[in-house]
Amino acid sequence: MLDADLELAPLSSVPIADITRVLNEPRNARHMPLVGEPFTEDAAARWVAAKESQWQENGYGPWAVRVGGIFAGWGGFQEEEGMPDLALVLDPRFRGWGHDVARRMLDVGFDELRFTAVVAALPLSRAQPHVALARWGFTPDGEASIGGTTFRRFRLTAEAWARHQVSDPSEG
Repeated sequence: MLDADLELAPLSSVPIADITRVLNEPRNARHMPLVGEPFTEDAAARWVAAKESQWQENGYGPWAVRVGGIFAGWGGFQEEEGMPDLALVLDPRFRGWGHDVARRMLDVGFDELRFTAVVAALPLSRAQPHVALARWGFTPDGEASIGGTTFRRFRLTAEAWARHQVSDPSEG
């Protein structure tokens, strides 16, 4: 896959109907226990506003992900318990892009936003989440309770990310 085809853009730059479709995609919703009821376009617009406000509040937040100019999903960093928490949700048509998208986001997080560590909180519905995360140096970091739901949490330090980049440049 060509990295040049990948763009991180403001969520507000995407038509709300496209965001609503991805938020309501059943294959995504089963791993998004905090979503609740299906999104209307009005609810999705409020969701976008809340996500975008994180940029002003925290200096970081989620992006829209475009592949070849097409909205592929959303992801980025959200503040959870004082830490930047990596999230990524892709339209199922773009699932093969997850590695490249997450790598780009982690590069931005550590290189541009200067994070010392990030976490990833994955719902219990995810089978063997440690396998993919361990490849990049994430280590188990207990559990997190977000909105009354329990998640497995994993941590990645800037040092571990840098070691990963040096030890396996084809991955990083």
